[in-house]
Amino acid sequence: QMQLAESGGGLVQAGHSLTLSCAASGRTFSAFSMGWFRQAPGKEREFVASIASRTGRTRYADSVKGRFTISRDNGRNMLYLQMSSLKPEDTARYSCAAAFGELDTLSTTSNSYSSWGQGTVVTVSS
Repeated sequence: QMQLAESGGGLVQAGHSLTLSCAASGRTFSAFSMGWFRQAPGKEREFVASIASRTGRTRYADSVKGRFTISRDNGRNMLYLQMSSLKPEDTARYSCAAAFGELDTLSTTSNSYSSWGQGTVVTVSS
């Protein structure tokens, strides 16, 4: 298991930007594919973005494509989610997740991930 801790959430106005961070420990970070998921109140958890372990290939949900950027720093064991042009519908608890190995299309599925952080809350006001 990998330990994950998110930070960077908060209250932001629509149209503004925010960057989330996820600190990983306990395993070899570079060997894990990483993902961001979010869950809004009363809604199911949904995929936001992922980045593969070996190739660094990224995937995004259609709702965030062009606005969010996922990145990783294997030297610092850090995962990031840069969010721009935020909308009220982006309001949710954002969680990072880790899966051993190279994920491709399965990276969009929460069941593919074995380790999860507690999440950080992002609130976007209109």
